[in-house]
Amino acid sequence: MTVKTKMIKDFAQIGFDRLGSATKTLKPEQLDWKSCTQANTIRWILTHLSEELNVALPKFLGEAPPKDWPKDYVGNPKYKMEKIMADIEKGHRKLNAGLNKLTNDKLDEEVEAWAGKKPREFYLMLMVSEIVHHEGQIAAILGVEKRIKGTK
Repeated sequence: MTVKTKMIKDFAQIGFDRLGSATKTLKPEQLDWKSCTQANTIRWILTHLSEELNVALPKFLGEAPPKDWPKDYVGNPKYKMEKIMADIEKGHRKLNAGLNKLTNDKLDEEVEAWAGKKPREFYLMLMVSEIVHHEGQIAAILGVEKRIKGTK
């Protein structure tokens, strides 16, 4: 593992720790709560994050995405909290294993994706920042729900 990959891994761990804290007392009925009709649900956010970790991220680790990932995964109410969180943990393990294999030369390699041709390190940092971003969304939803419902 390089100094850079260790830093990416450490930053990801902060995000995963925060995500764990935000979801540790989450009840199944909170997965689909919305403050308004246009809002994303926690289920949607978690399944989206899981798909990012398991399908989009492998490209930036130099690996192929899974061929059997369900097309209807994001937001699907048939997936229970335990499965979604297990899938996120699987993505976490893949991220760590993939980072362990990357050299500085591989991090500097240019990769083509939605922001154009950029170093692999750029896309890895962007993808890892999604963990913190989505944890913040979940914390915000839970805070709004608590205030609207007047619960603790």
